[in-house]
Amino acid sequence: MTSPERQPLLHDLAVTLAAPTVVLSRPDGNLDAAAPGAGVHGLFHADVRAVSLLRVTLRPVRAPSGEHAGKAPPAVGGDVEGVPGGDGAGWLPVVAVMTATDGPGRSRFVGLAQALGDAVPDPTVRVDRRRTVTPGRLTEQLTVRSTATAPVRLAVRVEVAGDLVTLEHAKAGLAPRSPAGPTRELSSGASGLRWGDGTVAVTVSAPGSVPDAERSTLTWTLTVEPGESVDLHLAVEVSEPEAVLTAAAPRPSWQRPDVTADDRRLPALLAQSLDDLESLRMATSASPGDTFLAAGVPWFFTLFGRDSLWAARMLLPLGTDLALGTLRALATQQGTRTDPAAEEEPGKILHEVRRGLFDDGQGLRLPPVYYGTVDATPLWICLLHDAWRWGLPAADIEPLLPALTAALDWIDNAAKTGDGFLSYVDHTGTGLANQGWKDSGDAARFADGRLAEAPLALAEVQGYAYEAALAGAALLDAFALPDGERWRTFAAGLAARFRARFWVSDQHGPYPAMALDGSGRPVDAVTSNMGHLPATGILDADEVAAVAARLAAPDMSDAFGLRTMSSLSGGFGPLRYHCGAVWPHDTAIAAAGLARTGHPRAAARLVEGILAAAPAFDYRLPELWGGDARADTPAPVPYPAACRPQAWSAASAVALITALTGLEPDVPAGRILLRSTGPLPVGALAVRGLTIAGERLDLTIDSDGRVESVTAPAGLTVEEHAAVQA
Repeated sequence: MTSPERQPLLHDLAVTLAAPTVVLSRPDGNLDAAAPGAGVHGLFHADVRAVSLLRVTLRPVRAPSGEHAGKAPPAVGGDVEGVPGGDGAGWLPVVAVMTATDGPGRSRFVGLAQALGDAVPDPTVRVDRRRTVTPGRLTEQLTVRSTATAPVRLAVRVEVAGDLVTLEHAKAGLAPRSPAGPTRELSSGASGLRWGDGTVAVTVSAPGSVPDAERSTLTWTLTVEPGESVDLHLAVEVSEPEAVLTAAAPRPSWQRPDVTADDRRLPALLAQSLDDLESLRMATSASPGDTFLAAGVPWFFTLFGRDSLWAARMLLPLGTDLALGTLRALATQQGTRTDPAAEEEPGKILHEVRRGLFDDGQGLRLPPVYYGTVDATPLWICLLHDAWRWGLPAADIEPLLPALTAALDWIDNAAKTGDGFLSYVDHTGTGLANQGWKDSGDAARFADGRLAEAPLALAEVQGYAYEAALAGAALLDAFALPDGERWRTFAAGLAARFRARFWVSDQHGPYPAMALDGSGRPVDAVTSNMGHLPATGILDADEVAAVAARLAAPDMSDAFGLRTMSSLSGGFGPLRYHCGAVWPHDTAIAAAGLARTGHPRAAARLVEGILAAAPAFDYRLPELWGGDARADTPAPVPYPAACRPQAWSAASAVALITALTGLEPDVPAGRILLRSTGPLPVGALAVRGLTIAGERLDLTIDSDGRVESVTAPAGLTVEEHAAVQA
């Protein structure tokens, strides 16, 4: 794990992406990984930084004597009159005044050329920069506009280079490698500049410019007439023939729903989230037709079992295609053998996929396919079951049934090994010390702040296993396979053991411990782990009520969402990754479970927390943010190293809509349940264009939570259940 003083910061970077390619730059559009405090600037393609420097500068140019100032941008090279070819003084930055996302894979930057144009207070020369990222390609259009009273003659220079370091090199905060190093070749030619290392090849083209391979620059000179503009074009292409990851289909398979609400933050959040989700779609080279969502930018820009499964599950209201792609991609690499070095076991679903060994330089060394996750396997079963309930056809489910039975067998074996519970331990000492979703090394703590020792059995994982056992039983029954009753018996036994071993009490009452440690002692910090339990069904009504009360208490939820740890617990810190910060997916899971189990007021408190945070991030929800109380800060404090966008953060916007509508389809049973949640925290809500069984669903709900209208697919009966206030 990266030490705090070397942790690259991400919170103020401009992010433009189309998986598996992403550009991380300053707000002015420039990137320079070698600049002090630059963090993790670069154009990354999968796990490699293909471009580490991309900087635009300008300088005024004297017109050669007798030359007519034409409108076209003639190309020049080397030293021309008034334009030194080298890197001497005189090149001026473009001063940024606007940065904005402009749809999936697009960003806009507007800057001023303050030293050019008329000598008046108002700026008369500006540079508009339109950035577009598609898989393996970056294009930029630089538009120089002038409202000056006389022609403006200038030179525009782009410095561009790549160090081709791995993602873990950048994540560790290590200095960029020299672009002129022996592992890359740089040459000039008609197409511009190119470099590579035998595995990754990068080509930069800039029509009309003069490339200088020695200085790694591209330069134009141009004249801009009063009231006119000149466009310049730059393209960067990255190729990696042996890539592990590849682009998904050009367009997502889902349809974007139309959502209106009295609270306009919800539609704005959904719109940006769907843009980000579209850009996070990718596939593996081994299974290019199976689309999934990369976990997050930049650290987790790959297939992650847990993250990709949760995101696909949250997006089921948009259709089942993404769920199917995710299930298939993971089933293709389901564990088949016992390999402690990779944490692989028969039936186990993987944790992450990389292009090679992941070595962060701090002791974490993960093989290219790593299985160190205790929760991905039950979550895979839960997604398969939920997709079936949302209308995934039997013909798509049947080929996955062997993977289902293998996953169930893994749960059974894991429970036997773990004294009746699913637990984990890092077998190598170089893998993840914690293998639930809170996977940082200090995530599991007792109430007094002491760290818990592995093997650990996490509370929410037992809930997932309980839900997966019942889900597996339902699927086995539906497809005429044996052992359904066996798994119902397993679930009942797990619930009884959980009830006997996990519940603890403090001065505020009973609650589930976050885990059992290696000695079987409850790890008794009050944490958000319990928020995942209501939706799984492992708790009875009284237990859910106790959890709802703890989650709604100020020590857990007076922040901008649900804190990962109570502010009263030892070890709490508002910017501790898993011990006090707020994660939107965690908040959304808890809100959905509370709404579904009859606790709409507690759910509404959590929903409002996310909506209150969203504008501060321009509705692009990051991985997490600070757990400061809303009364103490006017806006959420960014966690400076948070990924953004993050798949399950973006998918949380859809999860909130599911929670607010109380929508629970059961296509195999021919029905749609609408569970009224009482007064909505967003006021009146209309959702048009959700997808169930491949068909459209529209519904409108008034501010009191009453369903006003529903248009459902033919053949499905709509059942409305009144709100149960708690």
